[in-house]
Parts: sequence; structure tokens; C-alpha cells
Amino acid sequence: MDKIGFIGMGNMGSAMMRGLLKKADVTDMLFTVAHEEHAKEIFKETGVMYCDSNAELASKCKYIVLAVKPVVYPKVLKNIQDIVKRDNVIISLAPGVSIDQLKEKLGIDRRIVRAMPNTPALVGEGMTGIAYDDKEFTDDEKALIGEIFGAFGRCVKVDESLIPAVVCASGSSPAYAYMFIEALADSVVKCGMPRKMAYEFCAQSLLGAAKMVLETGEHPGKLKDDVCSPGGTTIAGVSALEENGFRKAVFAATQKCYDKCR
Repeated sequence: MDKIGFIGMGNMGSAMMRGLLKKADVTDMLFTVAHEEHAKEIFKETGVMYCDSNAELASKCKYIVLAVKPVVYPKVLKNIQDIVKRDNVIISLAPGVSIDQLKEKLGIDRRIVRAMPNTPALVGEGMTGIAYDDKEFTDDEKALIGEIFGAFGRCVKVDESLIPAVVCASGSSPAYAYMFIEALADSVVKCGMPRKMAYEFCAQSLLGAAKMVLETGEHPGKLKDDVCSPGGTTIAGVSALEENGFRKAVFAATQKCYDKCR
């Protein structure tokens, strides 16, 4: 396997590397972080070697994952702009930085992949949208890009214009799911259930509902209808959600997220 380098070891970089370790050897990867003590801790945990600089990593790896916050991108790009060549594959995780913007900094002939993973990658259940120009990559390179993101969940290739929508659909939405779980748990604690038990019931129910959508192929509306007996408890709850603007709130959150991303 061609060597894969991670610049940054935050939640996303760490999740990607740990996911890949299930399929690849520790010698297939390198990483950099800002502080050497942190680098030593990661090396001790994973066995993956680290580089002293971003430039060193770029000189040793074909695939370079930019897993740092967008505010750090100008510094990182400056570190590697004289090192990377057309043979490299640059994988960017920044939601608001386009392929054209990266090529402007690194070179018009550089090959860029934009990706938007999410934090459930930390438990192997990530969802990633990836965008790149098919003509610029070989079949083997496309396969490895898929392996990188498939190592910690699902991935789907999308047109770059859809990346802001991907941010809304999967990048930011886990936060809404956590809010829903917390609110639902609070409400059943009010009904007398112990809090720890409430979190387990609510989280597992959301997980199970999501798997029903993915594995049955049924429309979410039909699955919802299947739970709603005429005059029953569930339809009463669904009615209360509608009366209190549940869907309207979701639409509003998505629009705010989309506007910010763009």
C-alpha cells in the first residue's frame, strides 16, 4: 500500500487512522501533530510513526490527509506547497475550502479530494461524502480512497457542489441527534425512569430506527406509519411534535448550517 500521511490528529484524523489500522499495517501510515508529547502518546497507543514536520511527512507519503481545522490551513499549505507533486493525492477535510482554492495554493495540476466525514467515525459508524475529478485518478487510487473512508463507516462519492449539503446531512447532524437523545431522555426521566437507563433506551431506539431505514430500504414515512396505531400513543406523540414545529425546526437548522457552510 502507498503510504498515507495524516497532518493533524484531532477527532477526524484519529478516527481515520484507527479505522485504517484494522486493514493496513502501521508501516503504511505516518502522522504529524503540533506537540511532540502528543505525538509520543499516539505512537505508544498505535505503533504508527510520526514525522517532525509537515514537509517531512509530505515528502514521504503519496496520500496526504489534511485533518486540521480550517483556520490552520494557510500555515499547513505553506509547509507543503513546495514538496507535493502531481503524484501526490491531497485529501482535504475542510468543509469550506474548495478544490479550486487548494489548487490555487498548491498548484493547478495537483490532485485534490474533498471529503466530509463525521464524528461517528470514532465508533466505526461514520458517513462521508467524497468529491474529486474522476479523470485525475487511476482505478487503483479511487479504490484506495474508498478504502480509506470505508474503514470507519460508509462513504459515497458526490459532486463537489453537494459538499455543503453533505455537511448538513451528516457532518453537523450528529449534534442534532445527540440533542434529541438528551431531550427524550430528560422527558422520560420526568416520567420516572432512571437517567442512565433513559439514555440507553433512547440511544438504542435511535440507532435501531436508523438501521431500519438503511437495511429495509423502506421510506422513513412508512416506517413511521407502521409504529402509529390509529388513536394510539405514538400518533399522539407525533401530533405533539408537529404542533410544536418539529419539522420546521429541522428545516431551519439545515438552512442555517447550509448558509454558514457556503
